[in-house]
Amino acid sequence: MHLFNFLQGMILGFAIAAPVGPIGLLCIRRTLAHGLKLGFLSGLGAAAADGVYSFVAAFGVTAVSGFLLEHRLWLQTAGSIFLFYLGVTTFRSRPPEPTVTIKREGFRSAWLSTFLLTLTNPMTLMAFAAIFAGMGIGAASDYRQAAIIVCGVFIGSMLWWFILSNVVNQLRGRFDTKRLIWINRLSGTIIMLLGVIGLLL
Repeated sequence: MHLFNFLQGMILGFAIAAPVGPIGLLCIRRTLAHGLKLGFLSGLGAAAADGVYSFVAAFGVTAVSGFLLEHRLWLQTAGSIFLFYLGVTTFRSRPPEPTVTIKREGFRSAWLSTFLLTLTNPMTLMAFAAIFAGMGIGAASDYRQAAIIVCGVFIGSMLWWFILSNVVNQLRGRFDTKRLIWINRLSGTIIMLLGVIGLLL
């Protein structure tokens, strides 16, 4: 039974992470520009945020969920502004020289940026809450079952980012500096547009 719950969580986490949105674009761009580790850590930040939201939804932490939903407009606005800023920096960034090494702070900020960006989207919490309600998981459910599903969500989301960053990293050698510049401009433009759309909605 617990294995089944874990697999349920994995499939759910994988499915929620898989659609390529702004986080996916950041992960792809960072993998192409800086390598596998930075790209995967970017995805791992989103996976951690998915884990937090699935925890809140599964255990019915009403104070947290109530605050997030009550302030979702401000959170969405902050997330959209941050997204626009990331789009601008992505558009303006140039591919690093092959000899340039990334400092520990760069890895930390890669994780933190996607973690915070994912947390500014309370719709993710609502999606988890709706799916968990359909599965019969909530505040009144078995805590062990809920914990196993939450762990599965995190692992499933992490698995998607691991696969994506590894696949992109395999293609990395095909992109020279000129192509990377155009990828930066294209992904930066898309991310900026997503930020603007988020502000207008």
